[in-house]
Amino acid sequence: MNPKRNETINWTVLEHEGWLLHIAATQNGLCFVGSQDKPFDELAAWANARYPHAVLQKDDDAMKPYADELRAYMAGERKDFSIPFDFRGTPFQTAVWQALLQIPYGETRTYAAIAQQIEKPAAVRAVGAAIGANPILISIPCHRVIGKDGSLTGYRGGLDMKKKLLALEKAGAEGGAAYG
Repeated sequence: MNPKRNETINWTVLEHEGWLLHIAATQNGLCFVGSQDKPFDELAAWANARYPHAVLQKDDDAMKPYADELRAYMAGERKDFSIPFDFRGTPFQTAVWQALLQIPYGETRTYAAIAQQIEKPAAVRAVGAAIGANPILISIPCHRVIGKDGSLTGYRGGLDMKKKLLALEKAGAEGGAAYG
């Protein structure tokens, strides 16, 4: 989590079938996917906290590969991502985020299962906090984590966004390409 002085973070607005998301990337990869329909302020506040010396620069061309993969996912045409990620967090957070990347498309896991997977079975609440701090929604699939009783739990993008993503994946896992 050592932001570089004067690092450039490119960003764009991703629009797809009623979705409006701010996305951003460093030279190393996708670093932020915003909540559905949230203003630029969400990205600006996150960047200011995590990359206080970075310059935010709108660059649709630089962001095209990231936007294309996210659009393909939202269209039900892609189940995983080949784009690089640049997620920066504590060692615990990055372990949790790596575990999220291992949840197969169309499946869910509980917070307790993630805690077990990272070999910290007593850290369920800390796992929840790390998931809540995930800056790269959708691509790092924190929407696939549910409560132990199967209920949908908190999501930075809001429960409506989480429901849509899970419905999209359920349709895709069942062979359809329907948008949820």
